[in-house]
Amino acid sequence: MRMITFFLIGLTVHVVFFLSIFDIYFTSPLVHGMMPQSTPLAPPASRLVLVVADGLRADSLFTLLPNGSSRTPYLRSIIEDTGTWGVSHTRVPTESRPGHVALIAGFYEDVSAVAKGWKENPVEFDSVFNESRHTWCWGSPDILPMFAKGASGDHVYTHTYPAQEEDFASTDASRLDTWVFTQVKSFFQSAKSNSTLKASLLEDKNVFFLHLLGIDTNGHAHRPMSQEYLDNIALVDTGVAELVSMVEDFFGNDGRTAYVFTADHGMTNWGSHGAGHPSETLTPLVVWGAGVHNAQKVTEPQPYNDGYLQDWKLEHLRRVDVNQADIAPLMASLIGVPIPVNSVGVLPLLYLNNSGQFKAESMYTNAIQVLEQFKISLCQSLISYSLEGLVYYHTYDRFFLGCSVVLGFVGWTSYVVLVILKTHNPNRNLARLCMCVAVVITAFLLIQRSPITYYIYCLLPVPVWYSVLKESGTLTDLIRSAPSLPLWKCFCYFVLVAFGIELLVVSFFHRAMLTVGLAVLSLWPLLSGLYHKAKVTFRSLSWFLGCLCLAGFPLMPVVGREPNLSLMLHVAVCAYVPSLTHSSLQQKQGLPLLNQIISWSTLVSSILQQNYKIHKALFPPVLSWLMFVWINIEQEALLAQGVSGRQELNVSLTVHFLQVFFIITAFFGTGNIASINSFDPASVYCFLTVFNPFIMGGLMMWKVLYFKHSLNGKRCVLNKGNLFLIVLVISDLMALHFFFLVQDYGSWLDIGTSISHYVIVMSMTIFLMLLSVVTHILTSQRLILWQRPKMHFP
Repeated sequence: MRMITFFLIGLTVHVVFFLSIFDIYFTSPLVHGMMPQSTPLAPPASRLVLVVADGLRADSLFTLLPNGSSRTPYLRSIIEDTGTWGVSHTRVPTESRPGHVALIAGFYEDVSAVAKGWKENPVEFDSVFNESRHTWCWGSPDILPMFAKGASGDHVYTHTYPAQEEDFASTDASRLDTWVFTQVKSFFQSAKSNSTLKASLLEDKNVFFLHLLGIDTNGHAHRPMSQEYLDNIALVDTGVAELVSMVEDFFGNDGRTAYVFTADHGMTNWGSHGAGHPSETLTPLVVWGAGVHNAQKVTEPQPYNDGYLQDWKLEHLRRVDVNQADIAPLMASLIGVPIPVNSVGVLPLLYLNNSGQFKAESMYTNAIQVLEQFKISLCQSLISYSLEGLVYYHTYDRFFLGCSVVLGFVGWTSYVVLVILKTHNPNRNLARLCMCVAVVITAFLLIQRSPITYYIYCLLPVPVWYSVLKESGTLTDLIRSAPSLPLWKCFCYFVLVAFGIELLVVSFFHRAMLTVGLAVLSLWPLLSGLYHKAKVTFRSLSWFLGCLCLAGFPLMPVVGREPNLSLMLHVAVCAYVPSLTHSSLQQKQGLPLLNQIISWSTLVSSILQQNYKIHKALFPPVLSWLMFVWINIEQEALLAQGVSGRQELNVSLTVHFLQVFFIITAFFGTGNIASINSFDPASVYCFLTVFNPFIMGGLMMWKVLYFKHSLNGKRCVLNKGNLFLIVLVISDLMALHFFFLVQDYGSWLDIGTSISHYVIVMSMTIFLMLLSVVTHILTSQRLILWQRPKMHFP
């Protein structure tokens, strides 16, 4: 019963540690309570049409075809004649939801969205749509609902297709964009006969938003250089041209409509996005219509050294680059609505068609302009200081909570170590002291009006350290009773343990470290003297060879996404030859010589071929072989020499360091599970092709749980309780490393990798504790399956 209580308490502690990173690192930076600000001047436009081509790269739109023509002739004509263009610089993570939030709300990634799989913001926020009089949206069900959800009222209307349509395996994803354009046409057609709808459309401060997902979906499925991706861009250009003609005709060409065409993010050549490569962060921006400058001819070099102007043949037209969040205040200014309260964007003045008063006294006008520039510079400084203040405010509790969790980690680990050694009786004075500390912490949190989770994080270290301090006599007794050991020997033991744990931590970032570890472990039988045992010699040699074989896997290339035609040919041949051979043998014609040649050639080429699919298939049997040898060496060694108390502890450390090491090797040996946040859907296409990060991540985690289970099923003659506690200590020390390495900035890959490292270690610990509880219950109780004694018949 006592062991079960210990397991349950430990499980609770680790669940708290597991959840703490979301309160410490991933809280929303949004501040509420501010009043929206708007200009009192009359806006140049009555309505805004926003078209977002999801996943469109800047070079894919601006680059001309080899014959000098453009695949987007309508948008090219806008750039060259009636609009202003530039590059919108997005920020990581370059994904659809944060990209649209930056475009429409004017602020960048809300890291607290990690709790909802990055598909929506968990905190309501202001946006241009919310500030508009009416907003009509058409597009993806993953994007549109979050803007309607946060709107103060029912003036944001969404029209979406079913989520099942967003299928990576679709034959033609451009149908998603065709659906949007068709729905918009039907909407305006119906408005002609619907007086109520038409009256709403004729009001000012309206927004029409078209979210086009086809380009992004085709990019994921076929890559951005594919014909499907490029044809989809041409389809969008045609759709935009028809859309503008229809809108202008509906409103009688009143010249009061502004148009913004852009993208939420780009895409790499291999069909992914999320990080900070220029192909992901550079997106096109084309603005035209009411209140927007026409194309401006330039003769002097422009302040851009990236070479894109020459590549795109646009060096003669003024280019105006912006940060993605700058588009939100631009749209708000065009239709005269308040800028969203959480916006950090800066209004790009060069897009606005503002006529200055240069006809009067030139000196006076020049002085006014200099004064305005000076005011702008002061405002920019104020914005910079304010943003720094927001960061300080957002991370104000991080150090305090982090210290509480670290104290809990260190205290729990210390307690487990002391439990392994010995147990002492509690001290009443110590209990009173801890109660006083708990009261002081509670009073402090009450004054701060802290949330309930803060109480858990701050009060948890108190009972943990009480348990440590009441066992403090254990360490003293151990020092007094232990035989004298040279100081250098103790230091060497400490360095070896620290090196082993650090090696496990570094292996999460550099898989080659597993090779180093396996090479060192291959010498274990030799260094420990097991090699000279009569029954262990052969197994020691098998251990040496197994470690060296397994050491090669971390050095092999990780999973790729390009098709392997030679492997497909091998599969076809391997499927055909056995069938032909079976038929020949059935007819008693013997084994054909051609079949023999093909079979041996296939075998040799399969062994020589350095391909991921093959080394992925070989990895499990090699790892299983090495674990089998390990179990036999351990059993033979312990049964042959007997185990004393101190020897048991030393062997336990070795055995369970190996256990943790092999679990990490199972995760990272082939390189395809370096992070559970990998959103490459290719490995789970057999189960689903519609994007769902939780299900896909769960499937990728499930494929490695077999290795954990096989390792946990290992038997040992040592004390089982101590063995489990040693694994717990090693895992907790690794988790403490990764707790400090969690980051809340950068791409989804950076953020998700830091989270997944922590999650992997904590999940391994929690999984082992649950398994230990169940095992203890099942093995410590006698189950009577039948009342009658078993009968044996002669």
